[in-house]
Amino acid sequence: MVDFLELLDQQWTEKYRPGRLDDIIGQSAIVDRLKAFVKEKSFPSMIFSGPAGIGKTTSAVAMANELYGDSIRQAFLELNASDQRGIDVIRTRVKDFAKTLPLSTGMIKIIFLDEADALTSEAQHALRRTMEKYSSTTRFILSANYASKIIEPIQSRCVVLRFRPLKEEEMRIYIERIVKGENISIDEKGIEALIYVSEGDLRKITNTLHGAAILNSKITDKSIYDIASKARPNEVVAMLRYALDGNFSRARDELNVLLLSYGMSGEDVLVQCHKEALSLDVDDKLKLKLISNIGDYNFRIVEGANERIQLEAMLAKLALIDKAK
Repeated sequence: MVDFLELLDQQWTEKYRPGRLDDIIGQSAIVDRLKAFVKEKSFPSMIFSGPAGIGKTTSAVAMANELYGDSIRQAFLELNASDQRGIDVIRTRVKDFAKTLPLSTGMIKIIFLDEADALTSEAQHALRRTMEKYSSTTRFILSANYASKIIEPIQSRCVVLRFRPLKEEEMRIYIERIVKGENISIDEKGIEALIYVSEGDLRKITNTLHGAAILNSKITDKSIYDIASKARPNEVVAMLRYALDGNFSRARDELNVLLLSYGMSGEDVLVQCHKEALSLDVDDKLKLKLISNIGDYNFRIVEGANERIQLEAMLAKLALIDKAK
């Protein structure tokens, strides 16, 4: 059994965050470009765009580590824009850091704004003015899940680097790195489950693996699904198949397992339904109806409708599709 206090000593997300560009998994084209920027010590402001957990923050910090070394605190400011999304943080912390003189002649400082697409429109316009005013001494790196939510005047002043979802083999390399580092074991089914529940998010891989390792140093697919509160793909497929075959009662029983045994939310159930619907062995027209229904009932739940009622209504509607056919 892994010692609980020892695991709590350091969050694995920080422990296994690469500190150098060479240690970053995946994103090879982007990493090569950042290495060139470090070598030349000259670079533009940038927007790092892509899903969560695929290396945007890690790349920015690793680049700063290689540029500044021990002087990183004086030359690199990291803020989470989703926590401080108003105009005041741009006018105070960001502006104050940008206008301070660099430590040495020719040094360019970096301000890294994580989740910058959460900034209000007013804050983004204030940021654009700050970027213009202090362009000679400061560069900005904006991390965003959706670059389209960044206003055009900022986009035009930045190079947009699009981070792609990680491949399965890249996720396996990362899992192996943690398994070796923590002296734990995980079987092949456990690795497949970890890849499935993480959906390419290395942060989610790390936290799920950490949670499973606290309970047992030998990790299986069951422990992964339990920690992640996710159902096995075959269980979701079984529920959908029963509904499409017109067997509402059996489909409802499977739904109860997902909600009660795994503690999944209604939205979690629908997300997994959507993921598995694409691979169901049914004709394309039926698949389109299924995906359309999942979208409709997801919207209802997000708008505040009762989860249980909406999920059962969706299964009933799928069962009626079969009878109508």
